[in-house]
Amino acid sequence: MSDYHAMEPGTFVDDQGAVHTMVPSSVVAAVPEAKAAAERFGQEVRFDFLDDRAVHWMLFQRREDTEKGSLLGCLLALPLLVFGVGAWPFWDLVASQKPRQFQIAFIALDAIIVCAAIVAIVLVRRRSLLDPVVRNVRCRARLYRKIVGMARKGGAEIPSMYPYYGMYATSRKFFPEAPERPIPEREETP
Repeated sequence: MSDYHAMEPGTFVDDQGAVHTMVPSSVVAAVPEAKAAAERFGQEVRFDFLDDRAVHWMLFQRREDTEKGSLLGCLLALPLLVFGVGAWPFWDLVASQKPRQFQIAFIALDAIIVCAAIVAIVLVRRRSLLDPVVRNVRCRARLYRKIVGMARKGGAEIPSMYPYYGMYATSRKFFPEAPERPIPEREETP
């Protein structure tokens, strides 16, 4: 979290690592429908969507969460790709020409490896998928995206891809009892 202060105020990093400028909350608030939605959603999830500093912190946390998940996702997706998708050409080119016993062993071993990879993905991601603090960030990010979409449809000058990230699958429920992550204080250097 120490690199939060390394970013320029009003900038954030998207899923691909590109730096973008935040759309000021005044642009969103200029559209009455978006402002009303920001206030309504803000009450639901205890967040001020019209506070640039709070939105900046939320976008930073969202990027951190995505970064952690994408690295693990890539590492764990490789066995699925090799043994899931790669099993088809191996079967067609090699295993179909082998004796029945080899074919049965191949299918069984491939199924065990694919199932183990799926279980590993679930177990590794389980903690972050169930963490209420992380899920609250995801929920707020989902609602922010919805609010910005309303502002864009209402005529606000907002880039078409803003806020430049995809949706979360685990972002529907808000946990009011979960603690908030405080914005880290800037370290003073002598």
